[in-house]
Amino acid sequence: MSQFILHHFDISPFAEKARKVFGLKSIEWQSVQIPMIMPKPALMPLTGGYRKTPVLQIGADIFCDSRRILREIDLRVPKPTLFPSGNEGLVWALSEWSDKAFFESGAALSMGVNADIPEDVLKDRMTFFNFMDFDRLDQDIPHLYAQLRGHADLVDRQLADGRRFVLGEEPGLADINAWFVIWMVRANVPPVEDMFAPFRCMHAWEERMREMGEGQRQELDPEAALDIARDAEPSHGEGIDPDDPLGLRAGERVAVTPDDYGKVPVAGQLVTLSLNEIAIRRTDPRVGEVTVHFPRIGYRVERA
Repeated sequence: MSQFILHHFDISPFAEKARKVFGLKSIEWQSVQIPMIMPKPALMPLTGGYRKTPVLQIGADIFCDSRRILREIDLRVPKPTLFPSGNEGLVWALSEWSDKAFFESGAALSMGVNADIPEDVLKDRMTFFNFMDFDRLDQDIPHLYAQLRGHADLVDRQLADGRRFVLGEEPGLADINAWFVIWMVRANVPPVEDMFAPFRCMHAWEERMREMGEGQRQELDPEAALDIARDAEPSHGEGIDPDDPLGLRAGERVAVTPDDYGKVPVAGQLVTLSLNEIAIRRTDPRVGEVTVHFPRIGYRVERA
């Protein structure tokens, strides 16, 4: 049985990032399907309120945010590397572009051009996506197309010298950062075929990315995943960086909240605070003790 349990839904763009890493590394993993919108009753015992998708479970350790998820997968399965050309810091920084500017234009366009979005999904996204102005989304469609073309052109120009992948001849995280938004837009914006037609280098690269697959997937019942967490021992954390400017101590009760959207705080006892990670220990009646991990960049941690 695989150690990796991904809680996701199939059309989630950020879950596609994790699935592509499983594909690149030929990893066996277990898939737990979760609802696209709240409520998410089989996820909340693990995360304590965090509602974004995906979430990675390894026993009783719960990893939130695709950046923290991908880092953990790479730590546990280091080969093939996500950084075949080196440039690790640059590639992680690139995720700030893909996860925000590129994703936000693609997500807004996907919402704006689809008139048949179910009412419950639309209502959820109007409160969840605080970066979208739903009152003027129709008016913004030409602007969003223009933004998306500009971002796609960046990818195409990077590939224009004949290289097979974004940073060279081997695929890595830089490719996955660029891929997941293009994958989302192709699935949700029918006119995108004409808009992407000029980007021929990007088309050839997309075919190579599709061939990467998603690893070896096995479906898992949500209750079985909760049982696995209940029966496992969570990690104890890596302690507190003595130079951290917040002045927090191990064992303090804190709340961790995304600083962009989906701002639902998760409370627990602080067990890790470093340059790269926040981790808290929390208890739930269904699963017992779990350790919930977040990336440091993009998350606010405060005394609860």
